[in-house]
Amino acid sequence: MADPYKTLGVARDAGEADIKKAYRKLAKELHPDRNKDNPKASERFSQVTQAYDLLNDKDKRARFDRGEIDGDGNPSAPFGFGGGGGVHPGGGFRPSEGGFEFGGDPSDLFEGLFGGRGGGGGGFASGFGGFGRRPQPKGPNVVYELKVPFVDAATLTPQRVTLGDGKTIDLKLPANLEDGTQMRLAGKGQVGPGGAGDGIVKIEIQPHRFFTRDGDNVRLDLPVSLSEAVLGAAVRVPTVEGEVMLTVPKGSTSGKTLRLRGRGFHKADGSGRGDQLVTLMVDLPVGDDALVAFVEGWKDQDKRNPRANLGV
Repeated sequence: MADPYKTLGVARDAGEADIKKAYRKLAKELHPDRNKDNPKASERFSQVTQAYDLLNDKDKRARFDRGEIDGDGNPSAPFGFGGGGGVHPGGGFRPSEGGFEFGGDPSDLFEGLFGGRGGGGGGFASGFGGFGRRPQPKGPNVVYELKVPFVDAATLTPQRVTLGDGKTIDLKLPANLEDGTQMRLAGKGQVGPGGAGDGIVKIEIQPHRFFTRDGDNVRLDLPVSLSEAVLGAAVRVPTVEGEVMLTVPKGSTSGKTLRLRGRGFHKADGSGRGDQLVTLMVDLPVGDDALVAFVEGWKDQDKRNPRANLGV
């Protein structure tokens, strides 16, 4: 029943960014993969993850701050029992020399304890039988780090995840997948008295050797030959879903960007996919005597200043 704020080492008014930063720092230090010979670190890692899960959930955090649930996410004891007093303005329990006295209509007390005035089914016995009981805590959550290939992230290819018990599942990726996205697997954590905790899958999108991401779009620098740029051509272009043919317009220069629609990442709102933006890069041959001779004879004809727009 530890205080999640103290567990993460943050102030009670800490923002989401501060909470996430503190969790990432502790999770990195305490991760079981880095502390295989230190069981206490593994236990502490579970506590840190559980604390983060609570504070990262706005509803649970608000309920904890109001005293409705404890640090394990379980309901707090009724009327402040076991907690630091149960004083309620206008009635309820108040400290007295003999212990506690109830300041209010006694029937209100029994209604609160046993579910109503005069019964209706459960009555006094059934209400008393459940008084003071608390749900058993679930086991700690378990964090799994999943490295997803760039192309799989763009195409939402399901990923196979091996759980702590050795079983595997095929994980369906959500749209607009980002680095740091967390996915919850209900009941796939460690087993506790009240059942198993959850599995938390943290996504890391691996970089690609020539694709880069720009929001929902995928970018690619595409080398083209001088003749393809000057005369125009149809060339093969890699995409996240395989090769396609792209028309290079006649007279293209380096830096010209062409668009392949619907070849990017899936959008979070389900409205489709981003595009692939192909930037042409004219690739000149090195040591080509024929090309050098041509340019030598042609340069005097080219009177343009390609840097005029830069003011030089």
